Amino acid sequence: MLKYLMKRSGIYLIMIFLTTSAGYFLAVSTLKPAVLEQEKIPRPTPEQVAASFRGLGLDPDLNPWERYVQWLWGIVTRWDWGRSPNGAFVNAEFADRVMVSTRLFIASIILTLIIGVALGVYSAARQYKVQDRVITSYSYLVHILPAPIAYFLVQLGAISINEAVGERIFFVTGISTPGIEPGWPAFVDLVAHYAVPTFAMTIFGWAGYQIAQRQYLLDNVNADFVRTARAKGLTRNQAIRKHALRVSFIPVAQSIAFTIPAIFTGGFFAEAIFAWPGIGLWSIQAISLQDVNVATATLAYGSVIFAIGAILADFATTLVDPRVRVQ
Repeated sequence: MLKYLMKRSGIYLIMIFLTTSAGYFLAVSTLKPAVLEQEKIPRPTPEQVAASFRGLGLDPDLNPWERYVQWLWGIVTRWDWGRSPNGAFVNAEFADRVMVSTRLFIASIILTLIIGVALGVYSAARQYKVQDRVITSYSYLVHILPAPIAYFLVQLGAISINEAVGERIFFVTGISTPGIEPGWPAFVDLVAHYAVPTFAMTIFGWAGYQIAQRQYLLDNVNADFVRTARAKGLTRNQAIRKHALRVSFIPVAQSIAFTIPAIFTGGFFAEAIFAWPGIGLWSIQAISLQDVNVATATLAYGSVIFAIGAILADFATTLVDPRVRVQ
């Protein structure tokens, strides 16, 4: 097991290095923060811009290879991912952004997994009945609904509830109330800010799991091993629960592991609408602000958590499928 983990980790480290390096060359060749600086009023001279960026390690007079060597040396020797054109240190802001995204998504990921798989099993066991048609129709509808529109509708619903009650029950933007007292008031405030985005991502996130679990389970309901179990005296529900469910859960378990990158990818929709300054929104802002170092750092982070998801997918398969062994 340890040998397998080390081998896979080594392969993914090489892939992460190559992906990050390629991303840096692409960013440094296409993103030009000096152009934005020269559009400010009063307009600085090119010499002033070059001197300012040189002090930040973003010397525009260096070619891409020279800047790459300088940037990579800082990471290897000091774990310094550089600075933004506004002077902010990428390392400091990166840690804060990752924590915000993790706090935002961790609860919804767990809830969508549990609810989606449970509804998939429930609807498959009641194939073509009213419950199955309602749940599956909802999942297909949600599956094709764009995430920004879905989140915006939930946000409008929360605002309508606040207006109907006459006071603010739900917070539709932000991560906390400024100046809140620590302790119980801070906890209540955190829950209030969590409620709307977590609810939105959960009710619109379980659809994929429900559809997949239902389909995989239906593919195995009439399999030979299920019919054999029923011939030995098990009821249909017992055969599904003890035999068909485990087999049908194998591909779902693999997809679950890859939801870890969801903390990064696609997060900018929820973070932008609910005003949570997380890593996903930061990556989009980096492109608009021509920030080479932030764009590369977020790319590296996405590559790392994708690699973690891939390794977890392998282990998830071994947990639910005894025929598979890592070696």
